Amino acid sequence: MSTTEACYRNAPRARVVAGLSLAAMLAGCAIGSVEIQNREPAQELQRESRPPGSAPLGRAVYEDRCARCHGGSATGTALAPDLLPIVHTMGLHRFVASVLRRYDGGPVLAGLEREPAPADEGARGAPPAMPDWRGDARLNAHLVDLFAYLSARAEGLLGPQR
Repeated sequence: MSTTEACYRNAPRARVVAGLSLAAMLAGCAIGSVEIQNREPAQELQRESRPPGSAPLGRAVYEDRCARCHGGSATGTALAPDLLPIVHTMGLHRFVASVLRRYDGGPVLAGLEREPAPADEGARGAPPAMPDWRGDARLNAHLVDLFAYLSARAEGLLGPQR
């Protein structure tokens, strides 16, 4: 076998080795560039990803308007569901739509599945309904704060204690 024939036979192996070497080198460059570009501290990135609003203001609104039905820790009562798993799956816009909608007294799954109850249903002995909060100025002014509080509770960033 001539030298030329040997080169042609070994060419596929050489290409594979060269390709793997190039891939490893590029992977090393990509990883290095990500590490260099990511100079933000983890706490700052976490702060930026939190919903807008003030959790302490939201807690005050929750205690004033929501706690009597949903419980002091937002984990539900016989009157109303546990809000933490519900809010954990919601964004701000869906949360606002859920709060500003009146529900019947049945189970509320993710806040939007139930139809509004007739106005006289509570008088017939049915479980209490979600109140119509659209006319409540304080609640409306602090919906973003209420969402910030309940989101922080749902993510485990805040405990039920004051």
